[in-house]
Amino acid sequence: MPNDLPRPSYEVLAALVVSLREELIETRAELQRALTRIAELEARLAADSGNSSKPPSSDGLAKPAPKPRSLRKKTGRKPGGQHGHDGTTLRQVAKPKHEVVHEPGPCTGCGCSLTGRPITAVERRQQFDLPPIRIEVTEHQLVERECVCGQRTRGEAPAGVDAPVQYGPRIAAIVVYLYVGQFLSKKRTAQALAELFGTPLSGGTVAALTERAAGRLNGFLAYVRDQLTGSEVVGFDETGLRVAGKLHWVHCARTDKYTLVTCHPKRGTKGIDDLGVLTGFRGIAIHDAWAPYDTYVDCEHQLCCAHALRELQAVSDSVPAGEWCWACQAADALVAMQNLVSDAIDANHGVDEAALAEQIHHYKSAALIGINQTSARSDKLMKKRNALAHRLINRQDDYLRFTRDWRVVPDNNGSERDIRMIKLRQKVSGGLRTLTGAKQFCAIRSYLSTAAKHGMHFFDALVMLADGHPWMPATA
Repeated sequence: MPNDLPRPSYEVLAALVVSLREELIETRAELQRALTRIAELEARLAADSGNSSKPPSSDGLAKPAPKPRSLRKKTGRKPGGQHGHDGTTLRQVAKPKHEVVHEPGPCTGCGCSLTGRPITAVERRQQFDLPPIRIEVTEHQLVERECVCGQRTRGEAPAGVDAPVQYGPRIAAIVVYLYVGQFLSKKRTAQALAELFGTPLSGGTVAALTERAAGRLNGFLAYVRDQLTGSEVVGFDETGLRVAGKLHWVHCARTDKYTLVTCHPKRGTKGIDDLGVLTGFRGIAIHDAWAPYDTYVDCEHQLCCAHALRELQAVSDSVPAGEWCWACQAADALVAMQNLVSDAIDANHGVDEAALAEQIHHYKSAALIGINQTSARSDKLMKKRNALAHRLINRQDDYLRFTRDWRVVPDNNGSERDIRMIKLRQKVSGGLRTLTGAKQFCAIRSYLSTAAKHGMHFFDALVMLADGHPWMPATA
């Protein structure tokens, strides 16, 4: 009978309880590790261009909802072109090159001929098109004549005409425009020239023309580098690029007038030094929180508020709806301060000091609460959020420099726009095969971006470059 079974002793029961307790402790620890890992993976899956440093192209078809803290203000205007703006609608010209008259047939009423009858109206319809494009070949004949003294003298070829057969500056400019300006691959660039103009090219010719164009930019690049180094405020950024099958880094320095980009195997100070701007810069550098930028102590820093807002958005996304979050308060304070400064600049008067002080208080108190709530630093995600809160406090002056110095913008969006062209190139045609080719590509992109900022069209600037006389900002 079950009741006749011997009862376990106290020592056996105590040992069993201890064993079960140890198993429970181990199980709880495993559960906590699993929950931590799940939280990290969920945060990684939830990361997009709105709450992290990921580019918008990585969002795919499932684009995130519009940012709830967008700095754009409602204007009350309808979408589309506004009244009074310079439109680009196709319009009729007063004197077309060709005029074709279309006479009517017989009368649609009685069938009589209308020949010689009075004209009552003429409806004008104009069609804009390209004529058939054909390559023109110009032969330069260098005549040699013999003097009565016996000396023979030959005429000189125009500058740039130094081979029996070669492409002219406009064809060379089109090649570089398609390859560097519009990110076609070498093969597709050659194919486009062959189909559009009946000019057979090889990928090697595209590479040679690009190399020749980049080789003429040494003086231009040195000038732009000097202009950036001497500027009051410069934005800096970097992004990855596949070169020779490995990850390299494109570094960018820019203002509203100048752009300089280079490619280097390293992302840190070696790559930044290779760009050659921060090493002698004494102004205000706008950048994200990438630590190597902080090693340049001879300049002041403005940390990108847009990056901070994305980081804070990632924290607030993890909080249940309707629940207060320190990250939301910090983000709201940052946006409010930017609006205060923007309104003051627009109205051409000083910022509301009381309102600014109130928002600084909200910003600082929120970051301090964030430090306290994440002080345990129990997992990778909490450590990251604790570091963010500490950075908001420790680098407060650098985040809020724009409130004191109105030469400075609060974000680094300009640098991201300039450097985005590199990512677009990789998306369209893939990486580059050699570091030399990548540097040539970056040199020409620096030239084109700077020219565009001065109102020059890409193609006009490239024709000047291919003709051996690169456009220079000093002469713009």
